Amino acid sequence: MSLYGRQRRAFFGMTPEDYIRRVGWNGHNGRAAVTTDTAMRHSAVWACLRLRANLISTMPVDVYRKVLGFQVEVPAPPVLVNPGGKRVKIKEWLYSSQIDLDRAGNAVGLITEKTPLGLPGRIDLQPIGECAIVPTTVSTRAPDGWWWRICGKHYYPDEVWHEKQYTIAGLPLGLSPIAYAAWTIGEYLSIQDFALDWFGNSGVPAMHLKNTAKTIKSADAQDIKDRFKASVQHGGTFVSGSDWELNLLQSENMSITWLDAKQYGVADVARFLDCPGDLIDAVVKTGHITYASVTQRNLQFLIMHLGPAVIRREDALSDLTSKPRYVKLKTDALLRMDPKARAETLKLQIDSRTLTPDEARLLDDREPLTQDQIDQFLTFWPPRGSTVEAGSGLESVQSAPQ
Repeated sequence: MSLYGRQRRAFFGMTPEDYIRRVGWNGHNGRAAVTTDTAMRHSAVWACLRLRANLISTMPVDVYRKVLGFQVEVPAPPVLVNPGGKRVKIKEWLYSSQIDLDRAGNAVGLITEKTPLGLPGRIDLQPIGECAIVPTTVSTRAPDGWWWRICGKHYYPDEVWHEKQYTIAGLPLGLSPIAYAAWTIGEYLSIQDFALDWFGNSGVPAMHLKNTAKTIKSADAQDIKDRFKASVQHGGTFVSGSDWELNLLQSENMSITWLDAKQYGVADVARFLDCPGDLIDAVVKTGHITYASVTQRNLQFLIMHLGPAVIRREDALSDLTSKPRYVKLKTDALLRMDPKARAETLKLQIDSRTLTPDEARLLDDREPLTQDQIDQFLTFWPPRGSTVEAGSGLESVQSAPQ
């Protein structure tokens, strides 16, 4: 059998958790088992998934079509307003599906309604851990030779909506970054479990009670231990002579080692999930990262990290509309500027004749200029000390006497 065939068959009948156990971490040898659900107990995993899903799900979803070469906005179909029915609106639906895309590489939903054009009218998202593909004979309803098993039931591909990311050639499912990050996440979770055992006094002895004057026999040691525990367990007082000493077995050093390991795991997870560590308050060991402005930082994040995911989502959502309509997610919300930078940008666009004053006012939710307002601007323009460039067409405008 070819490598291509082996790769395809390896996915059949596997859920994301099955795939993680196959290529990642299975919990053997005392190590913590990692799945798409348990991975979210890692604070860095939760922070990365939350940040990406929050931003993408709150971007306005607009539908356009080309008319005489110009982009014209058209009403969005119901599936892009309430995709999961009246109780599941587009923002919640985008958030849930983005979480599955980022942690499992796939998002799956059942098409429970269709439009007269045969397009999905309602998509009910399904728990990704209960979704798998199973081989079957090639037919008109299963042209690729497989169908879906979701929560124990079988569905043909035309009954299922499927979006994927992190793909490789020849495989019908997207890859899970959690599967490949499982070794790092598993190490972190194992450290967590060990730390809980340590501080809960079950991993190793929590303290050492030693008699410095004589050797204690086994029978006497158990009696002394019981008496000591009975005294201090509920905040009581243990009375002894000057020949006893109590050691806490380097618990402070253990705490430092645990915290260092946690920080290392956070940086690795941030890289796996394509989210800069400084945006989730991870420790940056190479020094502080500084940017000229918040807008510049967000622009770098959008271009290098979030932008490709946004484009893929636009393509997938465009398939839910009739052609030649297409979907765009507005990323402007991510690039909000401070008032001064915004005013300077609008002024530059107005001066370069790429934006009219009324269009600029509309961006600030202001009405177009009235004739009285225009007259006032002409009366007190240009400001004192400023000059009008020759050839600008504004030489005839006279300022009021100063």
